[in-house]
Amino acid sequence: MGRRVLVVGGGGREHALGWRLATSPSVGAVESAPGNPGLAELGPVHAIDPSDPQAVSALADERRIDLVVVGPEAPLVAGVVDHLAERGIPAFGPVAAGAHIEGSKQFAKEIMVAAGAPTAGYVATADRDEAQAALERFAPPYVVKADGLAAGKGVRICTTIDEAREAVDDALVRRVFGEAGASLVIEEFLDGPERSLFGVCDGTDAVLLAPAQDYKRALDGDGGLNTGGMGAYTPVPGFGLDDVARLRELIFLPVLRELADRGTPYRGLLYAGLVETATGPRLLEFNARFGDPETQVVLPHLASDLGDLLWASATGSVGEVDLAWHDGAVATVVLASGGYPGDYATGVPITGVEEADALDAVQVFHAGTARDGDGRLVTAGGRVLDVTARGADVADARARAYDAVRRIGFDGMQHRSDIAAGI
Repeated sequence: MGRRVLVVGGGGREHALGWRLATSPSVGAVESAPGNPGLAELGPVHAIDPSDPQAVSALADERRIDLVVVGPEAPLVAGVVDHLAERGIPAFGPVAAGAHIEGSKQFAKEIMVAAGAPTAGYVATADRDEAQAALERFAPPYVVKADGLAAGKGVRICTTIDEAREAVDDALVRRVFGEAGASLVIEEFLDGPERSLFGVCDGTDAVLLAPAQDYKRALDGDGGLNTGGMGAYTPVPGFGLDDVARLRELIFLPVLRELADRGTPYRGLLYAGLVETATGPRLLEFNARFGDPETQVVLPHLASDLGDLLWASATGSVGEVDLAWHDGAVATVVLASGGYPGDYATGVPITGVEEADALDAVQVFHAGTARDGDGRLVTAGGRVLDVTARGADVADARARAYDAVRRIGFDGMQHRSDIAAGI
């Protein structure tokens, strides 16, 4: 009998985690909270607040869960893993003090610098005048970041200093990000392609997963506003497993040592957002959980038992894990609601998901969907579906993904048409 696993969260990342865990020989059952229509096909879903530590731990007790896998950042920052640890329930994810590496961009920068990891120059401040003066220290384009969690929308890249000054005032004066923007990080712009690299950590050691390339801007050609991510692919040409091994030594292990020295051994997923600059890779940010939508391509590419890997993280034994990867490539295209990342409608009926899902080598992950009173699948978020496909190479995976995209429809549906183009 395999382990009983509870996946906390209800987005595309969590559906991908649940889907991959359900195929793991070490896993006997997958449940989720609050889940989504895709996760409901894998096992029971439970309508609780995922950021309520007591509710999550009580559910894990009641359902005799062996391992809790926390997907989103908000439950981690809220201390869900801390509460589970108090009850002796193994969990994949950092405690709240570790999740602060995502919850505060200033804290993350302090850790990067203390660990000697290469990153951008920055100024952190909650004072408007200091923030405005800090802009003068950097050349355009200007990077203005809300310190706290802002649902992936707290970063403004500004082409002019006047635009940057408006971004500062939006956060510190007009409070468009609420408390998340009560303090800012003004940062040097890093020029180059972005890369996403995941490290599964057990407090002292890390096993790194295959890198992925994601697309943050809403529109083709990297135009439009920043989003939570509009697509991704793996593997990344020119960024192979040798590069991953080097970055483990350069970034992940020094950061783990720094956190451990501060009394916060880091267990869970440490996500490094990197920029490949002319002078080499430099750290853009850290996240305390799997990236979305990168997870939707990395996990289908993984041939190893995901359940054993996450269990090793929770129990301090990742050094015993050897990873294997499938041949070929994986690409995912995000289907978003009209207006995203701004205002958008919900409750819009969706068609074609079953047809797309039935295609060879295609998996459609539910990111923002629900069932209405009549049982119809409807939109329930900005990013609605992640249409993922495996192929012989990136071009083949891309072609299969877009073929599946053409089978799906809902009013206002938008997506980029250039994910993994020309690779």
